[in-house]
Amino acid sequence: MLDQQIITGILSYGMSGRVFHAPFLEASDRFKLKAVVERSKKQAQERYPEIISYDAVSDLLQDPEIELVIVNTPNDTHVAFAEQALRAGKHVLLEKPVAPTVKEAEHLFQVAAECGKLLMPYHNRRFDSDYLALKKVLQDERLGKPIELHIRFDRFKPEIGPKAFKEKHVPASGIIYDLGSHLVDQVIALFGRPKSMTKIRGSYRPKSKVDDYGSIMLSYTSGLNVFLTCSLLVAAPQASFVLHGSRGSFVKHRVDVQEAQLIEGMSPTAAGYGIEPEGMEGMLTLADENNQLHAELVPAEKGNYMGIFDAVYAAIREDQPYLVQQDHIIWQLEILTPGK
Repeated sequence: MLDQQIITGILSYGMSGRVFHAPFLEASDRFKLKAVVERSKKQAQERYPEIISYDAVSDLLQDPEIELVIVNTPNDTHVAFAEQALRAGKHVLLEKPVAPTVKEAEHLFQVAAECGKLLMPYHNRRFDSDYLALKKVLQDERLGKPIELHIRFDRFKPEIGPKAFKEKHVPASGIIYDLGSHLVDQVIALFGRPKSMTKIRGSYRPKSKVDDYGSIMLSYTSGLNVFLTCSLLVAAPQASFVLHGSRGSFVKHRVDVQEAQLIEGMSPTAAGYGIEPEGMEGMLTLADENNQLHAELVPAEKGNYMGIFDAVYAAIREDQPYLVQQDHIIWQLEILTPGK
């Protein structure tokens, strides 16, 4: 496996590099983390002494050994850095949102095709334990025909955050792009492109320059209606997954533990990684043949962000289709882009 390792570089060692990328590259024998970009503090080398800490993106892109570049910089830089990496002959794993607009995303995919490289959107929340529980309930078809689905991403952050790039009015800023992209991706992965969409966005925190509330309704030809909500002003988070079907309902809170475990330093290969605590199971309520209702607990699937990296490896080394497809991103941005 070592001779097939994908030599990888990360463009930033902020929270996403430190939590969502480096630990998985270290834990997998399919990848080798060679370098990161750190303009000032050299924290990555403290954790990974063998890596190179470059001072600039251009330095990392000129490294001939690096085959895969993870673009995890601020949202408004995604397009420029991803294009630079592709034209430097690198495959790209690109964090959400891929681009502020459909036109820019299509341009990036065209550049990737011209360069013979892969542009792979990073949507790790397809591997959240709570979302996987919802997916399993749908696949089991015990609820009958899906009629109504609510998905929420609630946080309580009433103050303007310290990360300036998230609070400035720049392309791809605001909660619709930040958290809403996760929810829209999850729905598209389950049901495909909706037939119609209604969207509300708002800014409610004092002096906020970006949207901190968003609500999106997606309607499908099957009759299914999906309601997505993300907010920074929910002090009492609601159930994050509520599905109603012709034979019953499923309710699940957002409990995925992976982010918290990774922040605490747990390895993705550790026992207990990605496993929700007892008592946080979903509740499935079904009607029997006499239309009497019965409730049962549904244990969550094991969360597994390594699934993204397995898919990246399969796409690069085994020529397998990558799980987040170009059409998924185009449909997503049709929904997220302001004015749509």
